[in-house]
Amino acid sequence: MDIFRTKSVEQSIRDTEEPEHRLRKRLSALDLTVFGIGVIVGTGIFVLTGQVAKLTAGPAVALGFVVSGVVCGLAALCYAEFASTIPVAGSAYTFSFATLGEFPAWVIGWDLMLEMALAAAVVAVGWSGYFSALLESIGIHLPDWMAGETPVVNVPAIVVVLILTAILVAGIKLSSRVNEVIVAIKVSVIMLVIVAGLFFINGANYTPFIPPAISTPAVAGLKAPLIQVLFGITPVSFGVIGIFSAAAVVFFAFIGFDIVATAAEETINPQRDVPRGILGSLAICTVLYVAVSLVVVGMQKYTQLSTKAPLAEAFRAVGQNWAAALISIGAIAGLTTVVMILMLGQSRVLFAMCRDGLLPRQLSVVHPKFGTPARLTVIVGVVSAALSGFISLGALAELVNIGTLFAFVVVSAGVIILRRTRPDLPRAFRTPFVPVLPILSILACFYLMLNLPVETWLRFVVWMVIGAVIYFLYGYRHSRAVRTPTEPTPPPVPGTF
Repeated sequence: MDIFRTKSVEQSIRDTEEPEHRLRKRLSALDLTVFGIGVIVGTGIFVLTGQVAKLTAGPAVALGFVVSGVVCGLAALCYAEFASTIPVAGSAYTFSFATLGEFPAWVIGWDLMLEMALAAAVVAVGWSGYFSALLESIGIHLPDWMAGETPVVNVPAIVVVLILTAILVAGIKLSSRVNEVIVAIKVSVIMLVIVAGLFFINGANYTPFIPPAISTPAVAGLKAPLIQVLFGITPVSFGVIGIFSAAAVVFFAFIGFDIVATAAEETINPQRDVPRGILGSLAICTVLYVAVSLVVVGMQKYTQLSTKAPLAEAFRAVGQNWAAALISIGAIAGLTTVVMILMLGQSRVLFAMCRDGLLPRQLSVVHPKFGTPARLTVIVGVVSAALSGFISLGALAELVNIGTLFAFVVVSAGVIILRRTRPDLPRAFRTPFVPVLPILSILACFYLMLNLPVETWLRFVVWMVIGAVIYFLYGYRHSRAVRTPTEPTPPPVPGTF
């Protein structure tokens, strides 16, 4: 069985012109950049900054964000080349099909399904918590069964997911406009918090900037990081190593920029605008994260920071209680766009897989009026609503992290492969220093994967096995590649990258 048959770049682009499966091109570089900011900036900026400062890096948490930004930047450069060369929906799935073959593409698509579906549901639950807290601050109390710590049915989460589903069905441009408005609100809140916080910074709180390293208790059993189990490395807090440990944690605050690539097929000038959207959103978010982390550790000694609401508590510590409500509004705005864009990315990956026949092809029919994959969007919305409303997601959330890192590794490797196999392709954006930079991206992402718990790896392997079974029972038999052989691939040019 030829499970490694590839789909040529030319065929991928031709498929986008089929009338029933043609997405409308409505997005600009600004739209894509705001999409990126909308999905990257969530509650992490209000919570993770102080949490990691107190437990892992001290005031040097800002350097942890810089390290994470660099690691993400390596992967982002690889995504930018692929998205400008193959401007087709599906992101890492489509890129894998063109380089590694059908089965690896299925694996990465199956992986992205897990990543985005779980992430959207987890974030919707977080949105519900902030929304309920904001209502309580103005005297409105929702019943515990619908919005408590352990609700029977998380009604606010279900409602927000269904509303966002309707917006996504109604068109990509409407989704973009809604996203732009909400992103403007949350970035304004963040900037106001940064500027206001500058007036309460105490320079003494930055000393020592890099606290002395201390050993932390080793985590035992399945909850231990894989790197600890394999190499016996005991986790360290603070010191220079603590900065890199912090980077492994705050890396997950950057998750989402890759979703910009899923909108390549709906971009007016993808060769120019998709790289700008990916790299621009990542750069802006890195600056915001570094600025917020410097403000919070300057306002309050890192040893005294709250691990649940560090930014809000830092303002309360200097007598500025107004900030708590403002931060809640920013968090709600932040999470709203995160949920919407995660579902957007999920629907586009599924759209590409269905169009290729690996999943039921009839689901990839585009709505004649709205120009969106309406059926798939509704399915994604209903599943996300059910997950967020009825299931406790807790420990499963870490699967989002390993899924994202796995996709980064595959895309980075794919850049090297496509440079070798198709040096003739026009590339509007070229990843610099190939193959060195993609190799660095692979190593950096794999290192962060090793820092995830053993139980997360086990769950990930189980999910991949389930995906493989579905592929061989359905995907391989119904693949369009069986009926439409790919074009012959030109032989690689020796020494070409």
